[in-house]
Parts: sequence; C-alpha cells; structure tokens
Amino acid sequence: MKHPYSSLSDQELIIKCRKDDVKAQEMLYKRFYAYAMGISLRYCINRDDALETVNDAFMKLFKTIKTFENERLIKPWFRQIVVNSAIDSRRKNLKHSTVLDIEYAEEKPANNQIISKINAQDILKLLDELPEIHRLIFNLYEIDGYSHEEIADILDIPSSSSRVYLSRAKDKLRKLVNNHFYLNYERAI
Repeated sequence: MKHPYSSLSDQELIIKCRKDDVKAQEMLYKRFYAYAMGISLRYCINRDDALETVNDAFMKLFKTIKTFENERLIKPWFRQIVVNSAIDSRRKNLKHSTVLDIEYAEEKPANNQIISKINAQDILKLLDELPEIHRLIFNLYEIDGYSHEEIADILDIPSSSSRVYLSRAKDKLRKLVNNHFYLNYERAI
C-alpha cells in the first residue's frame, strides 16, 4: 500500500513535520534514510554505529525542523546534521584512540593502469583500513569539502594537524592501493 504522503514534495513534508505530523516524519525518514546511511557509513566503524548515527540525525532533524528556512534545500542541511552526528559519536573514541603509523616495506610506485581499474567501492573499502582519525579527516576534506579550518573547529584540533592527518591518509591510501591491487595486476598481465 502506497504511503499517503509519498506524492508530497520535500517542502510540503517539512511543513507537515513542523506541525509534528508523525506520518510526514515517517515519509521524510523513508525518503532520506538511504541518503543519510550512505553518508554515515563513511564516518562510522560499522553498520550498527552508522544506523545509530542516522537515527540520531533524524531525531535532531525533527527537533530542529521548525528552524529550517523555507528557501533552503533540505538535503545539504540534513547532510550537515548527519555528518555532525557521526562526528559527535566518533569524537569520544578519537580522544582515546591511538594512531598507529604502519610502515610498509619498500613499495613499487602506483601504476596508472592499476589506478584506472579501481572503482569507488574499492576506495571506500580501503578507507576502512585507515586509522580512524585519518579516515575521518579524509572524508571531511576530500569527500564532503570541508576546509582544514572547519575540520579543526569540528574536531577541536589545530588546522595544521588536519593537514598532517590528511597527508598521512593519502600516503597510506597510496600504499594500500599498491598492496591490494599491484599483486593482482601483476598476476593478470
């Protein structure tokens, strides 16, 4: 059975959500769940943490929806809520985690033919292998477009640290690409 509000626009749903309409909230949740989960999975360690982050983000959305400005688009606003929720949940662990710098044996330089065969899904899997702070800063800077100064404010670290962590993340990603894909490439040719 089709949801009675499924034909409503985002703006119409927002207006109804402002009036605490539960059916409108349910429809907004269904409409943006996959979007929120996609963002959350990049920041969280596992699917359970991501789901918790998504649910927290929706709670914040519904709590603050009355302050949402009508002329704004909801997706960028909600994306910000999801990212902030994920960071809030991870921030506790970042303070207690130790960052290990794993050094690899002599590496062969990345081959452009190898890189051209890697898809986005492969990169996301490699991101999971980075230390948590590196993955978090890589996501914020490279994927979500935050500046180092904004990252510094969000994570309460110096902007220079953000730059260093991003540089280390990129170095480790290069090494991971070589380690994961170079051998397979060598066998294929």
